[in-house]
Amino acid sequence: MADAEKTIQRNPHPDFSKVEASRPDFDTGNAWKFTKTKQPGWKPGDGPNDGGECLTKEHREIDPYAEGRPGTYNYKLLISAIIPRPVGFISTRSKDGTSTNLAPFSYFQVINHDPPLFIIGFAGGFDRAKDSLRNLSETGECCINIISEHFIEAANATSVNSPYGISEWALTGLHPAPCSVVKASRVKEAVFSIEAKLVETKEFESRATPGKKTGVLGIVEGVRFWAREDAINEEGNLIDPGVLRPMARLGGITFGRVVDGFELPRPDYEQMMTSEEAQKLAKPKVDGQ
Repeated sequence: MADAEKTIQRNPHPDFSKVEASRPDFDTGNAWKFTKTKQPGWKPGDGPNDGGECLTKEHREIDPYAEGRPGTYNYKLLISAIIPRPVGFISTRSKDGTSTNLAPFSYFQVINHDPPLFIIGFAGGFDRAKDSLRNLSETGECCINIISEHFIEAANATSVNSPYGISEWALTGLHPAPCSVVKASRVKEAVFSIEAKLVETKEFESRATPGKKTGVLGIVEGVRFWAREDAINEEGNLIDPGVLRPMARLGGITFGRVVDGFELPRPDYEQMMTSEEAQKLAKPKVDGQ
């Protein structure tokens, strides 16, 4: 793990503490708020909201397997481009119950609601499985916790390359809370947590180095949800982003805050077609359009 980090060079700063000291303090007064969209008067056919400036920019074609291109370049490129990403804070427990693990995953997403399904991406294959993958595959269960601002430093500390059998819980100061269905603990500090059961896993092989196992996809099903009372509405179907204050994963060692948002209702075709301009734009689909 340590050697891999040195190869990837996720941290671009020779002295991060010095760089951080030069930056403004964390803005605790930045409360959640709604804003207008950038172009509230947007109409069908208007295109981008930057006046077409983006159309003046050129693009570079990149072959992920170009000769001499290290695999780590693809990793760094993708985690800096596919953003923001939710962080899956995964808690697992060993099969014999003697060891627990807590780790953040930026290869994480919800993919279905009935049943509630989530995907977790693990680096490396089963032959060198890290604690979370080993525990998940052996026990068939885990707990997913959503990371918020109020414990981001503690959550990040769990990414330390500790040896198997060393629990990250004590290193963070976070508190385990009992789950209802799975044996793994949930993070008490988390506003929202999901108890989950393993559905299946799929191992992937490198294109650049055939035979080398480079990743495992885990599909898990949510069997219980835990939501903090001050964050959930009465119907139990909506989390307040102003309370959740989720952290977004960006590229390298960068995280993002969610402090404002805007609302865009999904358009209705019949209503859209009440506009003569929209009617002129409604044409049959053709290849490439």
